[in-house]
Amino acid sequence: MDQPSGRSFMQVLCEKYSPENFPYRRGPGMGVHVPATPQGSPMKDRLNLPSVLVLNSCGITCAGDEKEIAAFCAHVSELDLSDNKLEDWLEVSKIVSNVPQLEFLNLSSNPLNLSVLERTYAGSFSGVRKLVLNNSKASWETVHMILQELPDLEELFLCLNDYETVSCPSICCHSLKLLHITDNNLQDWTEIRKLGVMFPSLDTLVLANNHLNAIEEPDDSLARLFPNLRSISLHKSGLHSWEDIDKLNSFPKLEEVRLLGIPLLQPYTTEERRKLVVARLPSVSKLNGSVVTDGEREDSERFFIRYHIDVPQEEVPFRYHELITKYGKLEPLAEVDLRPQSSAKVEVHFNDQVEEISIRLDQTVAELKKQLKTLVQLPTSNMLLYHFDHEAPFGPEEMKYSSRALHSFGIRDGDKIYVESKTK
Repeated sequence: MDQPSGRSFMQVLCEKYSPENFPYRRGPGMGVHVPATPQGSPMKDRLNLPSVLVLNSCGITCAGDEKEIAAFCAHVSELDLSDNKLEDWLEVSKIVSNVPQLEFLNLSSNPLNLSVLERTYAGSFSGVRKLVLNNSKASWETVHMILQELPDLEELFLCLNDYETVSCPSICCHSLKLLHITDNNLQDWTEIRKLGVMFPSLDTLVLANNHLNAIEEPDDSLARLFPNLRSISLHKSGLHSWEDIDKLNSFPKLEEVRLLGIPLLQPYTTEERRKLVVARLPSVSKLNGSVVTDGEREDSERFFIRYHIDVPQEEVPFRYHELITKYGKLEPLAEVDLRPQSSAKVEVHFNDQVEEISIRLDQTVAELKKQLKTLVQLPTSNMLLYHFDHEAPFGPEEMKYSSRALHSFGIRDGDKIYVESKTK
């Protein structure tokens, strides 16, 4: 059978991991590890192969000599072949079948949709635990074939594959724990629920950038669909109702949620978004990557009660009544003006004179000297200023930096400014 035109896996391997490009490094798991074979290889002593091979964007179209692959790659556990030109599953099979320890395989951005994955080819992937097929446009038929032949698959990446629907296989995959299926076009919950049927052991589901418009499922059904789901990402989905957020409480093991960039939260401030979501999800311990502490949860729940104090009873969410039972009815927080003081009335002391004046605190020491010039009859260049706060433990503080703003001294009404001449 003729080899496909283009660069082979073995050709690229020999080029990239030659001693000139990848010097030998001592240490556990590093350096050359090639099992002895009777035939030997003229290249064997000239390659230094790590257990993790990165051969992305190398123009690979075919496998090359399978015996050479077997000789060099017996110890390889991770293989990145993303962004190459592999379009035939047979060539991928030739590579993978000769890497017996392979557990991680990245085939992203290869045009593999141009060929059909036969069952005999898929069988060569049987030891793979983590498979990345992002932007490969892999059909659901291909995915089903892979799932049938990979009994230990734990992580699957199907991002950027233009999926608008999900197709369920005849049998489900119990081994899969993590599914990344971001940046597709899965807008309808009837498609997302199929993932729960396909992967009943799913622990982490990443659905970001799918424009999902609602979670339309009875609460008891959600618990059955995703009984083991611990983490879900709904970044930049189309969720626009608080009822959708409340639905997340139906996942019995859910601990982590990501909800940035959804239409529902756009009208709220950053503080309101987080506190209102935390208060609605009592079992979630991590939101948008940040741990929810016990103190933050209590603050959020109290905030939630006060936020809904003036809402008509018929519009108050059920969670409000649960929190009233927990904390009782809370009074609105008193409004405190925390804006910095813009001016202060101070006593200016010079020689034996005392004068009370008002000064702006947004001005600098140099500007204050100009204001005092007429009052104390001193040129600004001959003026020393000291600020005295009667509560300060160390006495007056010299105001010696001309560009320093007055508010940084903590000046308040009743403080004193002492003026002295440099040439007494």
